[in-house]
Amino acid sequence: MNTTHSACLAALQQRFGEQFSQGQSQREQHCHTTTWIKPQLPDAVVFARSTEDVQDLVKICAAHQCPIVPFGVGSSLEGQLNAPYGGISVDLSGMDQILEVHQADLAVTLQPGVTREALNHYLRDTGLFFPIDPGANASLGGMVATRASGTNAVRYGTIRENVLSLKVVTADGQLIRTSSRAKKSAAGYDLTHLMIGSEGTLGIITEITLKLHGIPEQITAGQCTFDSVTSACQAVAQVIQLGLPLARMELLDALQVKACNQYSGLNLPEMPLLLLEFHGSGTAVAEQVEMFSQIAMDHGGNAPVFAKSTEERNQLWKARHDAYWASRALRPGCQAHTTDACVPISRLAECVTQTQEDLEASGLIAPIVGHVGDGNFHALLLVDEQNPDELARAKAAVSRIAKRAIEMGGTCTGEHGVGQGKRDYLDLEHGAGVGLMQAIKRALDPNNLFNPGKL
Repeated sequence: MNTTHSACLAALQQRFGEQFSQGQSQREQHCHTTTWIKPQLPDAVVFARSTEDVQDLVKICAAHQCPIVPFGVGSSLEGQLNAPYGGISVDLSGMDQILEVHQADLAVTLQPGVTREALNHYLRDTGLFFPIDPGANASLGGMVATRASGTNAVRYGTIRENVLSLKVVTADGQLIRTSSRAKKSAAGYDLTHLMIGSEGTLGIITEITLKLHGIPEQITAGQCTFDSVTSACQAVAQVIQLGLPLARMELLDALQVKACNQYSGLNLPEMPLLLLEFHGSGTAVAEQVEMFSQIAMDHGGNAPVFAKSTEERNQLWKARHDAYWASRALRPGCQAHTTDACVPISRLAECVTQTQEDLEASGLIAPIVGHVGDGNFHALLLVDEQNPDELARAKAAVSRIAKRAIEMGGTCTGEHGVGQGKRDYLDLEHGAGVGLMQAIKRALDPNNLFNPGKL
């Protein structure tokens, strides 16, 4: 524990009472990570219940130069929650109120602790839904902070395209609103999108206004197998280039399909597979299915097989969302280290194939899945951390994945974010742009209080 923060801890305990904790288990729960980086505990945890709580916490921490690390539900993947300089983890999960549904405007205003599943449960009788689905039942505040994406992004976009406005507590404890509920604005700098993806380094989000979408008249899901990952990715590229509006298009390589079969009790062919979902009217969905089927078969795919019921459709997507746990079960006792990259759709087949070959040549067990309609894919490396040689090979492979994607005109991370895990690649990806990012950070957080050591 950082003893230089003792005065701050005393002031926070006096202000927050039972909302303040220095317990070892609470501190450990607020810094876990799935990267190589070891957990770095905060000095204490404060459970915020209101915007006023967040403002008071920031003012106290600012007065004592004590770092602040925002926390949602803990599903980030690149060390975003670690506290390398100690300080306070501010847990926003208790700020979980849906404040107002603007049904006629297709919008909702809510607090950052609301999870995506809770939001859609609340909306179930309105005919509306929120489509961004990163897999984990993440909090909306965390999804905004890490610029989350997921399985529906090919049709509905990422969180970036679905945020209208934010309320943010700044480094001096002020509360600002980044924009209005209007669908567009040309008034001033785009503060909303500056905060999206900032990973808690520029401010703490306390209120969010999101776009909603109408629930489709018909939803049809299915799967289509291919002889190779290359042919599957080539089919995806043609689907995107032709503007076919699929809702979901997920790639599972043969090893990932095997893992899902074993873990989720499925009987899918153990070969490269696209999981698909089509949204729209009955006529539109039928047209999409026909066009996709022709494209798939033109690229050597088999005829798609479609779910016969809602239950079967849900089972397919539950298996996809459980891919992380399914993969871990392939090698019990080993640590799972997941990484992602994203490339232009024209380079997707090349990048995924080279990554597969690289992982195999490195002697690593690493299933691949991907939101391939966006050019985004994930590799999950199953690593024996007690074997220094294997650990070194895995770290080197992850580095090559990031650099390969950047060299192909892509990015080192499509949706995991930077955190601590991918800082080394920012200079290669952004060049002089990193200096501009640092200038923005210094201007908005001159004392480096918000999530220091990240991004």
